Amino acid sequence: MEESILLLSPTWIDTPEKLNILVKDLSQEPMIAVDTESNSLYAYQEQVCLLQFSTPHNDYLVDPLALESLAPLEKIFSAPHIEKVFHAAEYDLICLQRDFGFSFENLFDTMWAARILGYKHIGLGALLGQYFGIHPDKRYQRANWGKRPLPAEQLQYAQLDTHYLIPLRNILYQELKSSPFWELSREDFKRFCRLNGTIAQNTPPCWQQIHHAYDLSPRQLAVLQKLCEYRDQLAQQKNLPLFKVLSNKTLLQIAENMPSDFNGLQAAGVSQGQIRRCGQGLLRAIQSGQRAPALYSPVTSPPDAAYLERLDALQHWRKITARGLNTESDIVLPRTTMEKIAAQNPTTPDALRKVMAAVPWRYEKFGEDILHLLRGWQPASNGK
Repeated sequence: MEESILLLSPTWIDTPEKLNILVKDLSQEPMIAVDTESNSLYAYQEQVCLLQFSTPHNDYLVDPLALESLAPLEKIFSAPHIEKVFHAAEYDLICLQRDFGFSFENLFDTMWAARILGYKHIGLGALLGQYFGIHPDKRYQRANWGKRPLPAEQLQYAQLDTHYLIPLRNILYQELKSSPFWELSREDFKRFCRLNGTIAQNTPPCWQQIHHAYDLSPRQLAVLQKLCEYRDQLAQQKNLPLFKVLSNKTLLQIAENMPSDFNGLQAAGVSQGQIRRCGQGLLRAIQSGQRAPALYSPVTSPPDAAYLERLDALQHWRKITARGLNTESDIVLPRTTMEKIAAQNPTTPDALRKVMAAVPWRYEKFGEDILHLLRGWQPASNGK
């Protein structure tokens, strides 16, 4: 990191007293930069292991592993008068809500702003290099942030994630204000505040989350489910992410072949080391799946032909409109909103307004075109 030697050392926050001082300092700022680091590659249950904050004057690193509670930060994240600047906010917001229950108001996302503006390279490293000549060391993207103490180079990397975010925000803010997309960006930043980081209820069986599982027979699916359960148990015991115990691909191959001994496991792609560590458990899981009731893929009705036609028409309109505005298709209309429109087929302004309640600016900008489209009219290629 070429410029890290010019940065003052960040303030390390690891006691309630220091956290309260930080909250007092942040509450006096109209704008702060925020980032998080998690340990998803190193633990069964991912958690936020570091929070970074920057103001125009100071950088702070908060250690949630040393603090019993981060509750004092809630009033910072939910304060409408303090703009929180993130880069690629979605993941951070979900993690912060999941781990600490924070709610959010007044966000600016530099990655999303760059994407709206049509930047070819929207990663933070690329933008820092473009505007500030800073090139962070990418190897720390996959570092273990749950270890303590963190080495100095890793701390500098974390500091850089927020140190330049406010000046970067100011650059992109001016570009957005001069573009046709300012109101659209504000709409999206408000939408991001409503992201849900809570654990979904009625989670489907784990076998349904494995790609190509539906190619297996009902008996093989029963075996795959038992293999998934065994892997999950082992991952919890070892506090490892699932993929570091056994990959989805390996589980699929085992379920497909249903081997009865170690040689069969090896032929199905299980390594010698994995056989030593969990071969007996895998064979027991296979046997359990062979005794269990067969599993069947959920029965779903095929999509309605009219729905597919509307969806195809909306996709075409979205693509043509985005091309005319020199932006991406999902910037013009988020896919979830497009699918809701296709499914509900609103034919009046009030009905469409309700479907597009989460994107009111887009309703005002494109609602008339969408209604014409749903009634069979072909919109102009340059949008409204």
